Amino acid sequence: MKKDFDIEDMLDRIAKLMVQYPKAAMFQLYDEGYMSMFEQLLSCIISIRTLDEVSIPVSQKLFAHARTPEQLLKLSPQDLENILHGSSYNGQKAYTMLGIAQTAVEQYNGELPADYDALIALKGVGPKCANLALGIAAQKPAISVDSHVHRVVNRWGLIKTTQPEKTVLALEKLVPQHRWIDINRLLMPFGKFHCTHHQPKCTTCPLLDYCRQVGVGKFS
Repeated sequence: MKKDFDIEDMLDRIAKLMVQYPKAAMFQLYDEGYMSMFEQLLSCIISIRTLDEVSIPVSQKLFAHARTPEQLLKLSPQDLENILHGSSYNGQKAYTMLGIAQTAVEQYNGELPADYDALIALKGVGPKCANLALGIAAQKPAISVDSHVHRVVNRWGLIKTTQPEKTVLALEKLVPQHRWIDINRLLMPFGKFHCTHHQPKCTTCPLLDYCRQVGVGKFS
């Protein structure tokens, strides 16, 4: 018999487990001092379709050249594309970043606002990056769902959704606001290293007494 879900207890258990694993890229970069909305948004763009093991050094390389919109606009598209080498779609991301920097300077005096609607209005910025930047840089309650988070919470049986956007809405109803940012901070590495897509580590999972193991075939 599985226990009734207790989100706070589940997140606390995952937090203890995740101490032994690397942090998600944007949280790691925040701890290194890259704390502005602009820096966090750029690091999220870098991370799209790119592993954290690549995203972090590419972000660090970018910030060695530019940490503000004004500094970024001094780089040519080709220079920026070269800096972003290693990240998927680096050419496209270079133009996206330059567009964001231009808007930041022209509309917001170089400081991106901590406002969801304003962020997703930026070309190339979707809900995931907007919510992550808000949660990390502005410390505002926001839930961000990537493929790991989406898989994990559906595997638990906590919700039943088919798209990350629907997962966000479902989780907002179930998770206390003060833990919203923990959803990505904890569940992204949890899904990457422990509750993996293939053969999750169920036998050593601290949430086994909660998890309904929906769709789980082989596990270790």
